[in-house]
Parts: sequence; C-alpha cells; structure tokens
Amino acid sequence: MLAPTTSTSRALAFKFSLPFLVLSTKTRMGSPPRNLLMSSVSRSPPREVLVEDTGDGFVSLQEWQRWGSVSPVPATVKQIIEDMKALERKTDAQMSFGGIGGKLQGDFKVQEDKKHRATYEALGNSEKKLQFFSARQIACRLLGSRGYLCQKCWLAMEDCMCSKLKPCTLWHGVRFWLYMHPKDFLRQNNTGKLLWQVFGVQSATLCLFGIAEDEKIMWDAFKRAGKSKVWCLYPNKNAVTVSVPDTFSPESSANLEYTPVTTDGDKTLNFVLLDGTWSNSAAMFNRLKEQAKSVWGDEDIPCISLNMGVSAMHKLRPQPSWDRTCTASAAIGLLSELQLLPEFSAYGLDEQAEAVEDALVVLLEALTTRRLRMGRSITRKARHNRDIC
Repeated sequence: MLAPTTSTSRALAFKFSLPFLVLSTKTRMGSPPRNLLMSSVSRSPPREVLVEDTGDGFVSLQEWQRWGSVSPVPATVKQIIEDMKALERKTDAQMSFGGIGGKLQGDFKVQEDKKHRATYEALGNSEKKLQFFSARQIACRLLGSRGYLCQKCWLAMEDCMCSKLKPCTLWHGVRFWLYMHPKDFLRQNNTGKLLWQVFGVQSATLCLFGIAEDEKIMWDAFKRAGKSKVWCLYPNKNAVTVSVPDTFSPESSANLEYTPVTTDGDKTLNFVLLDGTWSNSAAMFNRLKEQAKSVWGDEDIPCISLNMGVSAMHKLRPQPSWDRTCTASAAIGLLSELQLLPEFSAYGLDEQAEAVEDALVVLLEALTTRRLRMGRSITRKARHNRDIC
C-alpha cells in the first residue's frame, strides 16, 4: 500500500492510497454467480422477454445507447442475440431471465448453455474467446433487464432514482473513461454509472471490456491525446505509482497547458477507471498495457494513486478490505485532490466532486430503501479483521 501524500478538505475523509473497484461475483464462464451478501439485486422470479425484431440485430441503436453507451450496437452482441432467438424458435422454449445479472432460466438455459459452451471452445484464439464471453454476458443482461431496469440509473423501475439526480458540467479539461467488466454492466449497485449520469456520456464515457467497438472509441481518443495525457487510477505493482501532486505539480508537468476552457481534444486529461472486481481488474489492466504497447511501443501505463478513505457504499456493499473503494468515490477523490493544486483551483472541481458525492448518497438511499421494503438486512458482516488506523 502506498503511503498517503496529501489530504482533502472535503467531508469525505480520504486516508489511503488504493484501487477503486466495484465488487461483483467472480465466476467461471457459464457458471451461475454465487449469492453474495453485499449484492443489492434481489432474487426475482423468472420474467419472460419478448425481443422485437428492430432490423438492427433485435436491439436498436437507440435502445443500446440509452443504457449509457456511445458506441454502435456491438456486432458480437447482435450476433449472439440473433443466435439466441434462432435457438428459441428451434427448441420452442421461451427465453426467461431472473435473479442476479439477468441470468437465463428454465429449459432454454439448458439448451443455450450447451450451445454457447460448444461455440466458445471452438473459437480459435484467446481474443475471439474474450470477445465472445463479453458479448454473451452483455447480451443476456440486455435482454434480461429490458422492461425491468430503468435504462438510465440501472435500478428496478419501482426504485428509479433519476428524478433525484442533479446533472453537473465537468470541466472540459478532464474526461473519465469507465472501463467496465461485462459482469458489472447493468449491475444495480454499480457506482461507475453515476459519472455519466451526472456529467454526461461525453465527459464520462463507458467502455466495455472485450467489446471491440467500445475499445476502439477509447483508444482512438487516446491516440489523439497522446500518452502524456492518459492515466489509469490503478496501483501498478510492477511500476511506480505516482500521487496527484507529484503528477500534476508545475515542476513535474511543465509540458501540460491549462486553460479555463479546453476545446482542443489533444489537451484533455484522460483518466481510466477500472470498473470490475479486484481479480478481474488485473486482466483489464493487462489488456490496457497490451494495447498501449501496440499503439505507443511501450506497455507502461502511467498510474496514479489517491489518498482515499472508506466510501459511503461500505455501509451496504463492503469491499474485501478497507483499502479499496468504489468507482464513484475514486472519481470524487481525484477531483478533490486536483482542486487543491493551484493549476486547477479555478475550474470548480470541488463542486463537481460534490455532485458525484451527492449522487452516491442518492444511490445508497435507493438501495437501502429497496432492502428495507423487501425485509432484507441493511447491515453487512465485516469481510476482514483489519483495524483502521
């Protein structure tokens, strides 16, 4: 763990340098996730899904982008949905979904499971297998969440919190990239989604791991910006992780040009937030390094550490240890630490951090209200015995 290097004046007390990860279920492909205590998604009865043929792989561009994406409908996702519909017609078994993560249920699940496993094993290389795995996860979540989850906040319709969220303009010199694992896509307790709900999809952009269309958009932006304008908020154990002051102080960042309004995309500071479990984030970070090597000839991705403390979400969804936090809290920490530097103090980053913090409180209240309504506990057993010091 890296030692703290600075503190913030915000109400959120940041004490640790840490990665920020949204906790989800670690599973093998095709196997049902374990029932985690911290999951905010209740067990629900199977729900039938009727997928209308829109002429665009059964999922229209408008529907796809309403979930938060800026990319075209991924070709692999479209193909998997088409294959699932063809199997439904062939077996005369109705698709139905239920439980955590939009899992397939019933007889159709048995038939589809055999088919997708055979397809996966027949793929020729690891890249194709990753793309297929990611696309299938996303396809099932898309179909299983249709008519059940709000497309903006990813909560069940009866728990929609959209009316309580207040949008805020992020300073144009900063752009967040939510590099999200497909198992966290449409997860109700995911906090990364709050960033584009508050700032908009052009300021906080979703990029799904293993989805070629999404990754191309992100890396095209990185190529335009150049390596010196791209950072990952992830402690890299194999390299030196640098604090915000060390990265952006005048003596260490003389090559950066700061202006009150940045209109040149090449001057935008791009920050990648890995949105997945601790174990999944390692694969995601390795993929970033591989792509960096193919683009810049060097797999080194500059990493920034933050002085973080316990997120409000620990009350409902504890992390494996106190030195980890959620994605939204990491964004709050970054904006707060940048605000303390003279070079950034005029851009209102503290107000923008507060907007995300307010959204995090709204999400916590919505999830807590749901648990209480369903008669479920809102306290969570500790996952570790570490003392906070």
